[in-house]
Amino acid sequence: MSDTAERLKTAVIVEDDPDIRHLLADVLESAGFSTVSVANGIDGVRAVVDHQPLLTTLDVNMPGIDGFEAARRIRRQSDTYIIMLTGLEEEADVVLGLGAGADEYVVKPFRPRELRARIEALLRRPRVGESGGAASVPEREGAGQALPATHTAVGAPVATEAAVDARPRVDEDLAPSDGWLAHRDLHLDPESRLVRMAGEELDLTRTEFDLLAALMESRRRVRSKADLTLVLRGESYVTSYFVGDADKRAIEAHMTNLRRKLGDNPANPRYIETVRGVGYRMTSESSAS
Repeated sequence: MSDTAERLKTAVIVEDDPDIRHLLADVLESAGFSTVSVANGIDGVRAVVDHQPLLTTLDVNMPGIDGFEAARRIRRQSDTYIIMLTGLEEEADVVLGLGAGADEYVVKPFRPRELRARIEALLRRPRVGESGGAASVPEREGAGQALPATHTAVGAPVATEAAVDARPRVDEDLAPSDGWLAHRDLHLDPESRLVRMAGEELDLTRTEFDLLAALMESRRRVRSKADLTLVLRGESYVTSYFVGDADKRAIEAHMTNLRRKLGDNPANPRYIETVRGVGYRMTSESSAS
């Protein structure tokens, strides 16, 4: 087996509880992964750098550095999918975990069968720069970039000048007929996964892009948090998979980060409005700015 193929089936487990560590290894190995297990954040970052795994699971509360800091350090050096596992359920913790670079957030205790289903759904989602294999590290959102110190700024990658210059340029007058989706001065291309606002490219995470694409495709049709959860998992709308409160809080956290990058005020939205008790949809084209 080639080195690339071997890496594609490697998972790093970062967990200080030996029982949970062994359970995670069982779940991942039953899914065909070879696993590398460590018990703290520092060793976890080193293991990811050494093995460049396809998938990494991160506990939040660990000795040394916590899972949030470990995720930030990993994101500077790897495009691995990150699943954070924790007993914390507060929305602020979900925002911080996803903002640090996690792709999925699973609350303990978890059911092994559901965890495996989430992993399989996560792996069906495209990786940035994917072209038949793992993306190179610089192609990952925010790879190699300094991360802000405050929680409100966490997870807001800033494109370097060279990276922006290397991207395909987009005409200012793009319309949906060109294959792009448009809403006001916001344009999104599902195929190239590019987004421009007022002519400027936006750096969105994989999940933020998928959420925005789902809403722009639906236009004024409301998408519920449960519905959007299934979109991110890659599941059909008729599904028996459970969508819990933690999933819905994760959608809220992603939406908070997306709105921040769009400069959108939830109280007077230009792009995305909240339908209280139901979900989200794009604003009316004729509504006030």
